[in-house]
Amino acid sequence: MSVPPVNGVRPPVRWAQAALAVGAFCVQLDSFALNPALPVVRADLHGSPAVVPWVVSGYLLAAGALMPAAGRLADLYGRRRMLTLGAVLFGVSAALCALAPTLPFLVAARVAQGVGGALIMPAGLALLTNASPPGQGRRATGRALGLAGAATVCGPLLGGVLAQSASWRAVFWLTVPFAAATAWWARRADESRDASAAQSPLDVAGAWTATGVLLCLARWLEHVGGWGWAVGAALLGALFVRAERRAPAPMVDLALFRNLPYVTLTAAGAVANAATVALLYVLPSTLQQGYGWGALGAGVAFSAPAAALAVGGPVAGRVRPGAAVPVMASCLAGAGGALWVAGAATGPSVLVVASTGAAVALGVAGGLALTGTQAVVRRERAGEASGVTKSVLTVTAGLGLALTGAGAGGGTGADGLVGPDGAGDLVGRTAGGGVLPSLALPAVGCLLGAVLAAAVAVGTVVPGRRGAGRGRGRRRGRG
Repeated sequence: MSVPPVNGVRPPVRWAQAALAVGAFCVQLDSFALNPALPVVRADLHGSPAVVPWVVSGYLLAAGALMPAAGRLADLYGRRRMLTLGAVLFGVSAALCALAPTLPFLVAARVAQGVGGALIMPAGLALLTNASPPGQGRRATGRALGLAGAATVCGPLLGGVLAQSASWRAVFWLTVPFAAATAWWARRADESRDASAAQSPLDVAGAWTATGVLLCLARWLEHVGGWGWAVGAALLGALFVRAERRAPAPMVDLALFRNLPYVTLTAAGAVANAATVALLYVLPSTLQQGYGWGALGAGVAFSAPAAALAVGGPVAGRVRPGAAVPVMASCLAGAGGALWVAGAATGPSVLVVASTGAAVALGVAGGLALTGTQAVVRRERAGEASGVTKSVLTVTAGLGLALTGAGAGGGTGADGLVGPDGAGDLVGRTAGGGVLPSLALPAVGCLLGAVLAAAVAVGTVVPGRRGAGRGRGRRRGRG
């Protein structure tokens, strides 16, 4: 017997939506809950300070670099299949992380977890896009991302509480049931794939060169002075373009980069994501180091902007495709202004209020980068498009931390982790004389991104209106 729709949503769409929501929640929870536990990890495993950052970097490099290939694999071999595989791999590797006897073992398990995360997001987005009726995918995706955004709210607090009251290993065990639920719901969704490429094998040359480009780019963004990584990214990029032009079934259709709304939304989303990383780092650091707040008080205050970020997905899902670029420009402009106010704040109240305002705009912008790009590409290659977008967002995320000045001039603590006393000049100095991280450059980046997005919006909307006017005139003449 068929299952009736609930609130107008068919069961296959519900299962795909649940799988994406829980999968994204699982990935977000793992990322946000782990950061507070890292000092405890190092103390327990007695690892080298040089190895500890790789617990995070190894995951991000694997996830960011493999997402384009993962998205195309989903299009070729089935989005449901790849989402299920990613969830199983993520859960198994999380269990291995929880059982890690040494720090190098933990890093290796985190790399495997990054591979699972690379499969979850592109495959989940493409699965829901293709399960939804035409024109409804962005709202369904927005709601799923909104549910996943709850991890932004509870992740840091859960991670800190578990690390101190139980064990850092509990942080990883926490994600295992969510990964299992993702796989279970994914298996109940309808399978979909790119039927036009059913007989086409994966473009191996494109996959290798794209992965190499993203790895080099990520390493360069982490160490901007290392120009060897930039040169490597440029050379591999040239090889990637050559491979895609020659491939009968390219991993990434280069026409995707001629899709101006797609490119604009992806680039602007990267700016918003980098600014979000900066805000999530600066706010708790400033409250604790600049104003002397305790960890609990800072965590409670942090919940307001974190909740504001979480509502961005559902709001972005209600933006029609034609308005996505103008709304993105407005969000970046609002975020840039609010970040500047937050950075220049002379009291904690203004800092928290301005940060919450910035988080509202950044949450909508981040949601638009995913819902908007899916709406302006062909459904059959939704996995490919989401893989490219998510990889750009992931690889450039570390740039947000660098823009705050974290790690410059003594910002790295004895444990090898970035400390809250990185160079910066907009927020101020700590009571002990250390320099707090700055929101100046993230604010400027958002404002510049807003200008460029607005220019694209004007350049595409105005000619479209003229063309529409001419079309109406021709139709009236023929009538």
